[in-house]
Amino acid sequence: MTGRDEAADLAAALGEPAWRAPRVRPLDRRLAVDQDSVERGLASLVLTVIELLRQLMERQALRRVDLGDLTDEQVERVGATLMALEEQMTQLREYFGLAPEDLNLDLGPLGPLLPTD
Repeated sequence: MTGRDEAADLAAALGEPAWRAPRVRPLDRRLAVDQDSVERGLASLVLTVIELLRQLMERQALRRVDLGDLTDEQVERVGATLMALEEQMTQLREYFGLAPEDLNLDLGPLGPLLPTD
């Protein structure tokens, strides 16, 4: 059965004229992905961006602490916030079954996105 026949059968089942049926190409059948892999991939991408921002915020906070720009109370709040954010990231990674290395995109000749301390 060709892709056009499958599309015509689908259109007929939906009560649509055959000429309005979408063309189904062989490539379309090969791109079938499961919902879990799509969800995990999207979670990985979003968590990678969040991790990058978290690390940038942490570095900026450390610079400000080193420069003496923050009061003791601000240092405590920033430290508590960054620790809570790191804990939340750990929980999200575990929920989606991701390791910290999964969030470090390889940028080819530029190297990894996140530093590997």
